[in-house]
Amino acid sequence: MCGIFGYANYLTEKTKKEISDLLVKGLKRIEYRGYDSAGFCVQGDDNKNYVLFKEVGKVDKLENMMNNQNIINMDTLLTNHVGIAHTRWATHGQPSVINCHPLKSDESGCFLVVHNGIITNYKTIKKFLMNRKYEFDSDTDTEVAAKLALYFYKEETKKGNKPKFIDVVKKVIKRCDGAFSFVFISPLYPNEMVAVRVSSPLLIGLKGCEKMSLDFFDVNYGTKNDDAPPSPLLSACNSPNMNNQIGDVIDDLRKGVDKCMLHSAESDKLEVFLSSDASALIEHTNKVIYLEDYDVAHIFAGNLVIHRPHSKDKDASPDKREVKTIDTELNSIMKGNFDHFMLKEINEQKESVVNTMRGRINFKDLKVSLGGLKDYINIIKKSGRFIFVACGTSYHAALSVKNLFEELLEIPIYVEIASDFLDRRPPIQRNDCVFFISQSGETADSVMALRYCQKEGALCVGVTNVVGSTLSRETQCGIHINAGPEIGVASTKAYTSQFVALVLIALQLTQDNLSKKERREDIIHELENIQHKIARVVALNNEIKNIAEEMKDSNNLILIGRGYQYPICMEGALKIKEITYIHSEGIMAGELKHGPIALVDENLAMILFVTNDRNIDKTSNVVHQITARNGKPLVIVSESIAENFKDNNRIIIPDTIDCLQGLISVIPVQLLSYHLAVARGLNPDFPRNLAKSVTVE
Repeated sequence: MCGIFGYANYLTEKTKKEISDLLVKGLKRIEYRGYDSAGFCVQGDDNKNYVLFKEVGKVDKLENMMNNQNIINMDTLLTNHVGIAHTRWATHGQPSVINCHPLKSDESGCFLVVHNGIITNYKTIKKFLMNRKYEFDSDTDTEVAAKLALYFYKEETKKGNKPKFIDVVKKVIKRCDGAFSFVFISPLYPNEMVAVRVSSPLLIGLKGCEKMSLDFFDVNYGTKNDDAPPSPLLSACNSPNMNNQIGDVIDDLRKGVDKCMLHSAESDKLEVFLSSDASALIEHTNKVIYLEDYDVAHIFAGNLVIHRPHSKDKDASPDKREVKTIDTELNSIMKGNFDHFMLKEINEQKESVVNTMRGRINFKDLKVSLGGLKDYINIIKKSGRFIFVACGTSYHAALSVKNLFEELLEIPIYVEIASDFLDRRPPIQRNDCVFFISQSGETADSVMALRYCQKEGALCVGVTNVVGSTLSRETQCGIHINAGPEIGVASTKAYTSQFVALVLIALQLTQDNLSKKERREDIIHELENIQHKIARVVALNNEIKNIAEEMKDSNNLILIGRGYQYPICMEGALKIKEITYIHSEGIMAGELKHGPIALVDENLAMILFVTNDRNIDKTSNVVHQITARNGKPLVIVSESIAENFKDNNRIIIPDTIDCLQGLISVIPVQLLSYHLAVARGLNPDFPRNLAKSVTVE
């Protein structure tokens, strides 16, 4: 982990400075994913070998290094060039320059690679290479890929052959297990680049070739010879007990015929961009290709060739890759007048929840229509069990609507943390409907859980924010939450949009249930007004900022709630942990006397949610119990009952229907966590050790 950016220009004049700036800017666009170091490489003055720039810390430090270097002439004009860049979030090996990508195969840099994901059998491969006198400089799993490329290249040259670049890379990935994406370049293959996706997101942006038809790309399948069993070398490289998931799928394509699918006119200019994230591409092009698992893309001499590993008889993947148009605007990934993305995104929630509902709910006839589910709605209704699978904030969004689903559908609802779900591998039935919720649509545990459920025959529904993501493509149906790009690592507007999207699903599934008609209509009426109530809470920003100043020295904080407010406690505790580094915990109010009340004293920071619902008497009693023990809770309280808590430190929020109250009550804790982080001198957009999109298990 964590982010890849690559760039190739063909018949397009760029100085090395322009190329370097482009690579660095690409890294800045994916900074929000989280990272601890960064690097990139461009051609040296000999226009053959590559010069690497690496730094631990922020991309700004890398940019300063580039601007102050005197190693290469940045004014050199290049018509053709390939360069790669990377932000690293340490998984194997500490954050250090030597562990930073791109990584080299040897001192001369015959092969260079950037990598997102994990090579799970890297120790076996490393042992294989060390037995053949290969020396390793870094502690990373990535370095084995670079050195394997060199090993296979040398093996072929010993036979008097110079292998194609793509064949070298295919041999490498055949021997790697795990979930990963790679981009390789090499001075041995000038101006060529090979990109691979295996269960880790990678997309290609295209600019130029206006004369060409760019609606889709044909896929270049292997021959039947490629369906033969793996070569004996595979078993030498892997341990006897290793289940080589990728080796079983990717075979040597050396005998396959290259098939050019983009360029036919040599005079056409072409720029190709590669990234883990569409946000790095939108300022350059809106034409993108989302690579599928096991796609191998070869970029060379103005050509883009997409290969598949087997013959068409053995490969069930689509035979075309559609060129999609992304409609994200550049200003949507900029901070504008806000100090941080997180504050911007908290403020955007009054619009983002409307975008989630737009075109899906008719407030006149009180009907909901979700186009992404329409072909499967009857199957979903007949499901014997609903299971929600998610991680982090998305898990809390599912918990927030669990009670509503059970009330309206009158069947048990199960909410699962994806990693635990995978550990347990619970029985899944063919008549189950499983919802997978993920802002990015790339969360590794959720994707693996999806594949497990698909294997068991369940209907799988995706709820994501990113069009073209793995979850959106691999589920049978789903709904995009349309929250817009979320850059801050701590999720805010994606949570409220997931919440609303799931409520809409519950409403559509029970649209024909007359016994629930009044309840449904009450919810729809409140949804119509929810944006105005969110705006009123956002307007409390300065009041909440002052409260944060008073709480900034706290070392522990507990949040207490009941019913629909308990998931808000969990989400609030997560936000505080993520960006303030204050230990925080969400507690069910009914469990207070079963242990947590022992923590209560005058020094413990506490937040209580007291809303005007059927639990009002019980939650009010909790406030009294805490104050009787010298506790000084901050009470987030509904406007209609605020007078009952005038003696407490309080934040007053608008009332709404019980099942939607969480959309309102979560805003104060989002703002509080933001201001606590700032008051403690922290950057809420880049909390330590965290990545926006967790693409490894």
